[in-house]
Amino acid sequence: MAKDLSKIAKQKKIKYFLISFVDLFGVLRSKLVPAEAIKEMQKNGAGFAGFAAWLDMTPADPDMFAIPDPDSLIQLPWKKEVGWLASDLWMNGKPVEASPRVMLKKQIARLTKNNMILKSGVECEYFLINPEGTAIADKRDIQSKPCYDQSALMRQYDLIKEICNSMISLGWKPYQNDHEDANGQFEMNWDYTDSLTTADRHVFFKFMVKTIAEKHGLRATFMPKPFEKLTGNGCHAHISLWNGNKNLFLDKGDKLGLTRLAYNFLGGIINSAEALTSFFNPSINSYRRIDAPVTASGATWSPSKISYTGNNRTHMIRIPDPGRFELRLMDGSANPYLLQAGVIATGIDGIEKKRDPGQPLFINMYTDGDNYPNIKKLPSNLEDALEYLSSSEVLLSAFGEKNIISYLKLKQQELKDFNSKETFSKKKPITEWEKINTLDC
Repeated sequence: MAKDLSKIAKQKKIKYFLISFVDLFGVLRSKLVPAEAIKEMQKNGAGFAGFAAWLDMTPADPDMFAIPDPDSLIQLPWKKEVGWLASDLWMNGKPVEASPRVMLKKQIARLTKNNMILKSGVECEYFLINPEGTAIADKRDIQSKPCYDQSALMRQYDLIKEICNSMISLGWKPYQNDHEDANGQFEMNWDYTDSLTTADRHVFFKFMVKTIAEKHGLRATFMPKPFEKLTGNGCHAHISLWNGNKNLFLDKGDKLGLTRLAYNFLGGIINSAEALTSFFNPSINSYRRIDAPVTASGATWSPSKISYTGNNRTHMIRIPDPGRFELRLMDGSANPYLLQAGVIATGIDGIEKKRDPGQPLFINMYTDGDNYPNIKKLPSNLEDALEYLSSSEVLLSAFGEKNIISYLKLKQQELKDFNSKETFSKKKPITEWEKINTLDC
């Protein structure tokens, strides 16, 4: 039986609810609903005009309704009278197929049929910048290798403590906070869990970080590459497949600690990697991070080719420990739901087709990768990534041709708008269009 949000509001002294959903571009949309109205909203949903968001709809389409998931409720730690709710979109009595949370839940259902769940954790990197978005916030953060810089980390202590304390109070089990490889860049890690919960928390985390940064007079950005000479914002995902308490990826007798099922899952991701970039790296700015020139710190920490390895961060996929692997392709603009959905869809394909990922490479991909010309390269721009998506039988089958066409249509409109004003080149400075459209992604 579903939790009664009306009763919960009284128990927790919640006065308002944010009924929220994420559109195809990853934009968080909400309505603020008084607690007195939540009973009706829980039953029938909050109404939205789909055309007003990044969804493939027209002004003539009927209202869609965001029906909140009571299990997703998060009481805002910094404003406890407000509760946040992730929602599923419905129209004409049916789920909106081309909406990200619905797309993820359909992939989860495919795993559930085989008594499997995907557990995942994400590493969300972000910059703290000035409110204008023109420079990092800390003028003293100037080391050429600033990663793990204790002084720069502690100068942002009050802000980072508030975010981490918020995660502790929410039961997310955060376990470390650090200054990342770029000046002004940070990362905060919390415990892994099932993929839907991780996606909901990923959405909320970005909202929380931006909100608390503003409270401290700063601005937080998850933009993939906000500064040309600094390392970009990745969003690495750690993946494992489970049946109850059994890790289906764990084989202590294997050289890298993975089962045959895990290698097949990995093979599915590798097989569809080019098409997956359209989900994992969905912004025009994303392709400044992939195969980028060496940064001020000496390494980009982002992949350029489709390869996997052991505990080696120069590859697209790293196996740091037995029983899991890390996907290093995703960036900060990735839609949290499509990130998880893309992993599941291609992983299932790998299992069903028994796809072989090939042999791992134990090399420094940054320095020695060119010595292996048969390794496939990742797309170098969004146009190419969308072209791969449009011809991906795996993703077209998993998500439905109509839904993929909707995503392609909106992304091509975005490209058209960009190309009417700018020209994309990694050799040219980051454009004003990219900053306006991606700094708050």
